[in-house]
Amino acid sequence: MSNVNVKRLVENIRSGTSVYTPLVELVVNAIQAIDEKKIANGLIEIEVIRNGQADIIDRLEDVDGFIVKDNGIGFTKDNRDSFDTLYTEQKITDGGKGFGRFTCLKYFDRVKVSSTFEDGGAYHDRSFGMGLGTDIIVDEEVAPSQEQKSGSVVEISGIKSVRFPDKRLDIISRVVVERLLPYFVDRERNCPRIVIRDAKNPAAPLSLNDYLGKDDSQIVEMKVDEGTFTLSANDEQKAFQVRVFKFFSPRSAKSKVSLVAHRREVTDNALQAYVPEFAEEFYEPGLDQDLAKGRNFVIKAYVFGDYLNDNVSLERGEFRFQTDTDLLNGISQTDIEQRAAEIAQTSVGAEIAARKQRKQARIVEYVETQAPWHRSLSGEVDFSALPMKPSNQDIELHLQKKKFEKEVTTRTQVAAILNSDNPDDLAEKIDEIMKNISDTSKNDLIHYVSMRKCVLDIFSKSLELDAEGKYKSEGEVHDVIMRRRKDSDDLDYDDHNLWILDERLNFTSYVSSDKPIGKSKGDRTDITVYNRRVAFRGENEASNPITIFEFKKPQRDNFADPSSKEDPIQQIVRYVNQIREGKFKTPAGRDILVNNTTPFYGYVVCDLTAKVRKWLELEQQFTPMPDGLGWFRWFGNISLYMEVISWTKLLRDAEMRNKVFFNKLGID
Repeated sequence: MSNVNVKRLVENIRSGTSVYTPLVELVVNAIQAIDEKKIANGLIEIEVIRNGQADIIDRLEDVDGFIVKDNGIGFTKDNRDSFDTLYTEQKITDGGKGFGRFTCLKYFDRVKVSSTFEDGGAYHDRSFGMGLGTDIIVDEEVAPSQEQKSGSVVEISGIKSVRFPDKRLDIISRVVVERLLPYFVDRERNCPRIVIRDAKNPAAPLSLNDYLGKDDSQIVEMKVDEGTFTLSANDEQKAFQVRVFKFFSPRSAKSKVSLVAHRREVTDNALQAYVPEFAEEFYEPGLDQDLAKGRNFVIKAYVFGDYLNDNVSLERGEFRFQTDTDLLNGISQTDIEQRAAEIAQTSVGAEIAARKQRKQARIVEYVETQAPWHRSLSGEVDFSALPMKPSNQDIELHLQKKKFEKEVTTRTQVAAILNSDNPDDLAEKIDEIMKNISDTSKNDLIHYVSMRKCVLDIFSKSLELDAEGKYKSEGEVHDVIMRRRKDSDDLDYDDHNLWILDERLNFTSYVSSDKPIGKSKGDRTDITVYNRRVAFRGENEASNPITIFEFKKPQRDNFADPSSKEDPIQQIVRYVNQIREGKFKTPAGRDILVNNTTPFYGYVVCDLTAKVRKWLELEQQFTPMPDGLGWFRWFGNISLYMEVISWTKLLRDAEMRNKVFFNKLGID
């Protein structure tokens, strides 16, 4: 009689197990019972118990449990006492932990055992249940048997809150085969015949052994050139063996690497975590390379070794070493899986190589057409960790990460040289450091120029007719150059595209965009620019050029009407006079420093229709520019130089200034 708090024990079973774990445990116990009997015709029969209402699609009820029957040695007294002992050591030589049976109660309400065994030349029947109180074995009965052969039947039923994930017999059988594949492919011990059937349709069993060993088998072992490797654990070499299998008709399965302990799969993880090119299925054509008769398959690499046997957890759901870096044991799960993945890829080397080439071509295409500023860096970066089919974002983030790492390294090297007392350090490392700095600077410049091309393309598009045959408003066009109702106190210094108007406007100390200067209400320019002090004249009187822009909607010309209150020329003149009179301050409360000699530049950007041209020439006394795309005038009394230019000229001039850079990058 045992004295164990079984319920508490079951509740404390850690993660790593699944609802399949009890079934696997029962099948393994059956295999061991047959091995102990030492017979050649071992047979294990699995029946699926169902309950509930049939599914509309599969026409199958949910799985409620299993019955596992074997013709092994049966529950002899030794086996019975071992079952009744927590952490029994009876099967320790075969990797037994003396705990697996408790996982049955974690997922199922009932465990029933009935067995026939031989004792002293006579056969006896033994039956019992598995309790949740202080006794492991409950309701036990032993009596002489009418049978003349030994064996056992174990039933687990009454599935708990977790739902069994699969219904179809072929799917359940395949999962069991995957979990127990090491038993089926053991070169030293034959695996008993294992069949599975539906309790409600026992006449249509499936043989789990038939998944292997036949011409049309769903599981086939693959040849690998070198299937062993070693890793160091605390200065001691640990050996591992890898066997690789094809799994045909994979459905939604992925290629995986499985770590095995005592011939049972403990963990399985996607191979694509180590070799991204395993992300998709593989294809094997039929005989004579007949593609129509080919089959899809995935790869599964099983890893064996004493290190795994010695470190498997009590529940066999995980290992005692760390998943990632393991400083204590010296070998982590990731270390083992990485090496196994390298071996697995040799089994499908040609296809993996082709997938890598396609990925590299995808990366080259992105860099050449979308991110030319990364050309130099891309030649130094290892892209092997990227997904098999990387998106633009995947590639860009990877390159940005490597760029940052390179910059950090360069800064560290520079700091080390500056802090070094050895003058030879500079001579030895200066070339390498300056090359890294130069490469980074060139990449940044290429990126900046490429972004200019994108901005000009958007700007050109904003000047076109929309789907309704209308032109964009001046506001929408304005936003391409600089967002409205923003000034330099709201924006980063480079968060605008004023270079479209004038390259010098990249270096302004104050910018106001469609926002009253110094007042909550008042006259508003589209863009007012207040430059840094750039020169001194005469008796050191500061010259502070101020530039004002007015935008008008493409093809709009009603501002040239005599009754118009939106005359942009008069608006700019009025703004100049108001600034001269000191009526405005910056949003930060700073004075706008001007004097009688401060030059002003005014620009009106609009389409030069015939009406506007006539208005400029006859009413505003403007002079045409040689290219016919602009007009200019000097207002000497207020030191204002003003131009009226077309949207076409603004775009063309900006493209012309940048054309040589676009051409050099091959993006014109």
